[in-house]
Amino acid sequence: MPPIEPTPSRWVFGDPAGFDPDDDLVGIGADLEPGTLLAAYRRGLFPMPLGEPGDPMYWFSPVRRGVLELGDLRVSRSLRRSARDFEVRVDTALPEVIDACGDPRRPQGWIDDDIRAAYLRLGELGWAHSVEVWRDGRLEGGLYGLAIGGLFAGESMFHRVRDASKVALIGLVDLLSAAPPGDRLVDTQWVTPHLATLGVKEISRDDYLARLPRLFTSPLPDLSTPRP
Repeated sequence: MPPIEPTPSRWVFGDPAGFDPDDDLVGIGADLEPGTLLAAYRRGLFPMPLGEPGDPMYWFSPVRRGVLELGDLRVSRSLRRSARDFEVRVDTALPEVIDACGDPRRPQGWIDDDIRAAYLRLGELGWAHSVEVWRDGRLEGGLYGLAIGGLFAGESMFHRVRDASKVALIGLVDLLSAAPPGDRLVDTQWVTPHLATLGVKEISRDDYLARLPRLFTSPLPDLSTPRP
C-alpha cells in the first residue's frame, strides 16, 4: 500500500535560498502534524525540540549535511560475521524503536512525547518506518526514519548490544539497494565519528537541496513487510 498523503500544512517554511548560510537552525514554531512534517522534509528541514516542554519546535537544515550513498557503506569482515547472529525485521516494532532511541538515560536525548506521537502518526500513514535488529526474540537495536521516494531520512538509531545499530543500517541499505532503479540516499542529518566509520560523509546544504527533487521522483522501496 502506498503511503497516505495527509492534509496539507497551514504553515509555510519559506524559500531555502533565504536560510542563513552559517546556521543550521532555520525556523522556530509551526506544529508536528503529518502534513507539516512532510512539507518540512520536502524542503530539507527536520524538527528537534531543544527547549523546555511546551516551547516552540526548532527546525534544522544543516549547512553541512550528513548523507550515506548506498555504495559507500563500509562493512568490515568482523561486522559481516556479527550480522549473521541477528535477524533484521521492518516495521514490526516502530513504537519500541522510537522509545529505545528516546531513552532518557541516553546522552543528548531529544525525543520527547510530542516527537514520539508525531512519528507514530506518520507510521500509521505509511511514511515512517523502523528497521529492527533482533536476537533470540529480543529487540537489540534499530533505527527509524521517513521514506519519501528515494530518500530515507533517518531520525535516530540505538543499540543494546555491540554492532546492533550497525546491522540495522546494513539492513536498511540492503533494502534500498534492492528497490526499483532510481536515485537513493540515506540522510543522517549530521556526521558523527561513529557514522563516519560506516561511510557517511558531508555535503553542502545547497547540494542536498538540489538533489531532493530527483530523489522524490524515485519509486518508493518496499518497506512494508518484515525481511529475514
